[in-house]
Amino acid sequence: MVVIWTRFLERLEALNESKLFQTLVILVIVLSALLIGARTHDLPDNFVSILKILDLSITVFFVVEIVIRYLAINNFRQFFSNGWNIFDSIIVIGSLVPDGGSGVLLARLLRVFRVLRLVSIIPELRLLINALLRAIPQMGYIALLMFVIFYIYGAIGSMLFENINNELWGDVSISMLTLFRVATFEDWTDVMYETMAVFPLSWLYYLSFIFLTAFIFLNMMVGTVLEVMSQEHENHRAELHGETREGGEPASRAQIEALQSELAEIKALIRNRSSE
Repeated sequence: MVVIWTRFLERLEALNESKLFQTLVILVIVLSALLIGARTHDLPDNFVSILKILDLSITVFFVVEIVIRYLAINNFRQFFSNGWNIFDSIIVIGSLVPDGGSGVLLARLLRVFRVLRLVSIIPELRLLINALLRAIPQMGYIALLMFVIFYIYGAIGSMLFENINNELWGDVSISMLTLFRVATFEDWTDVMYETMAVFPLSWLYYLSFIFLTAFIFLNMMVGTVLEVMSQEHENHRAELHGETREGGEPASRAQIEALQSELAEIKALIRNRSSE
């Protein structure tokens, strides 16, 4: 009996790791997204009934799929130590909420989030999300500095331009919203020309603000995300090749090449000493 169960688990593990099964899961997720979009339209009753049957079938498929993944690992702690498995389990369990009565809105909202399962299934999307999450702390400091700049310029704008247009520069908070409009280039020239009619040199205020926010801080955020993404891709590649450094963390290609260069130098020194 134990042998049969072991073989069954091995087959489930092979099924879970197969490309065909992963592709099938992706197709079902895409189909689920299309069904969610279709149900937002005004459809005939017969078509709505078919959609409900398909939605129920997709829910059953997701339950079976998550059970297969759990049995393939066959370890409760190991399975739920992976954050993506927890995420998938929550989405699948949420999909089991009945689509009727007072839980209609909740059920529909939970079914919408099933589309996010593409992130957990496709490794490339997981890398992007992991990179974004790792970049958030660094981006937070940049965002804090941006807020300080927005606040300073908002206070200055409120002091200078309040009498020109109270709706845009009435207080600091409204001024910061106006500056956000300027930073996103949404008809910002109309705002600038209005103040230039009273303060001809006010264009310096706008251009300096745009230079700081739209050019410097935005590029800093993009650079931070790209740097973290590069590290994530390097770590993923190192994990695939089993390359690790001391401490159990993946070693980069540059570190490996540096070690190889040092080994070559040591070999050359040993050969020179042995020849002497």
